[in-house]
Amino acid sequence: MNAIQALSQLSYGPTGGKNPGGDAPYSPVGVTGQRLCGISSVVPELDVVATRMMFPASADDVWRQLMFYEQIETRPSLLLRLLLPTPIRSLGRTGAVGDEARCLYEGGYLVKRVTQIDPGRSYAFEIAEQALALRGGIRLAGGAYSLRALDGRRVEVTLVTRYASASRPRWLWRPVEAAVCHAFHRHILGAIQAACTQSCRRPG
Repeated sequence: MNAIQALSQLSYGPTGGKNPGGDAPYSPVGVTGQRLCGISSVVPELDVVATRMMFPASADDVWRQLMFYEQIETRPSLLLRLLLPTPIRSLGRTGAVGDEARCLYEGGYLVKRVTQIDPGRSYAFEIAEQALALRGGIRLAGGAYSLRALDGRRVEVTLVTRYASASRPRWLWRPVEAAVCHAFHRHILGAIQAACTQSCRRPG
């Protein structure tokens, strides 16, 4: 399952800090609630969790890893293994708008559809189908990566997850869900950063 396809799982951590796998700082950007306007009140509020991490690499190198990184080899933390479904593999394409991929997990699957690609800057997708039970009745809506070049060899990457949760009260459960989401974001970003660093060191 590649890095883009992995975003469907959820994760948290303390505000600010260091990437456990390297020196690049990360930052939980925050958690917001979004009510879908113009739709019946039975539609649940969407929560948005965003995490930033600094990559000591060029925007081109990071983008290449986001698009073509095939497998996250690093084992998730015990917390993530306990809380999240285990991925098996993914089928399909994610390289162009409209492409769909079926991500298989133990106990179900997700279908993700690419909704936006701005080469070197951003990549977004929606969850077209969820046949996968997540704790708290969570329904995934989509996610995105965005890149911001700070100079020739540093890039700020922001990873976003959008979801709806049935857990109430929200003031109690939202921080817990965000904690898990930030932790998984750091797991994904740390793995991409490691792959990017290894790729940049290869001759040629």
